[in-house]
Amino acid sequence: MGNREETMKKHYKYLTGFILAIITAIVLAGCNSDAGTASGENREADEPVKVNIALNGKMSPLTIGREKRWFEEEFASLNADIEWSEFTSGPPLLESLAANHVDLSFLGDGALIAGLEKNLPFEVIAQTSEGESNVRIITPQDSKIKKIEDLKGKKVGVASGTTGQVYLAKALKFYGLTLDDVKIINLQPDDAQSAFETNQLDAWAVWEPYKTNNVDKGIAKELEVDGEILAPGAIIARTGFAEEHPEIVEAYLRAYKKAADWRIENPVEASEIYAEVTKLPVETIKKIIIADEPNIFFSKESIKAQQDSIDTLVQVGYIKNEFNFEDRINTKYIDEAFKK
Repeated sequence: MGNREETMKKHYKYLTGFILAIITAIVLAGCNSDAGTASGENREADEPVKVNIALNGKMSPLTIGREKRWFEEEFASLNADIEWSEFTSGPPLLESLAANHVDLSFLGDGALIAGLEKNLPFEVIAQTSEGESNVRIITPQDSKIKKIEDLKGKKVGVASGTTGQVYLAKALKFYGLTLDDVKIINLQPDDAQSAFETNQLDAWAVWEPYKTNNVDKGIAKELEVDGEILAPGAIIARTGFAEEHPEIVEAYLRAYKKAADWRIENPVEASEIYAEVTKLPVETIKKIIIADEPNIFFSKESIKAQQDSIDTLVQVGYIKNEFNFEDRINTKYIDEAFKK
């Protein structure tokens, strides 16, 4: 019982520190706004609206839309200029959003749920995909770990507060285990890649393209889970920005969907675009994008998966408060963007 309580304290301590950083960013952003840096009444009438769009990794439809300049096309009549930024995972992206440096982006379910539980200033406006094959647990190819149960007491790399941690918690739960039963090593993906290759980790809970790339290179194997674990992400908009510029949010959704649909219809060319920015083989990329097609419209299955994740994170002590995920979806932007 003592170990469980200590582990829960560690998870909640991390989350508390993460949230405190965001609260500080919100306060500082508010001060900057009062000083005249906000985009609303202090902006000249003919001055373009700066739209901060953040990539969360390199393999989303945002990368294609950026390459094809479809967001610029959608924004052309709206007097809006885009400023792009890039993050390796959701928690640092949320910190930047809280400081008014991100207006539009998307999140994996880990950062999404943590942010919603603390009522951070963003709207859930669509989903990214059902998340059928996005996250997995891998081990070194020659590891004696053969199944999820073998992870007990082992060192597992994962970026805390991300979809990788949610997947790990849900996979362990299938076999009567919790995050308390493994030794969590908190690493961002690039650092975890180095640790994995140098045998400093027994396993790694990670998303694409890291999973498939390591398996294809022959240095990793995937642990099977007896059951389906969906890891749907969500497209988000900073609340203040969305309220002030709903027409830009709607245009963003149209451009995102255009890029997502094009990716489905043109897997080879899409793979070449992703290969250029990730420096991974085209065939590896093609395998990844065919396995998990984007779909911005929420389904009953993906909503249920998000609710299951919330319930699991409460049980392991990562978040304290349960809430209804469906109630937190704001459909007005997607309804308006695609109305007949």
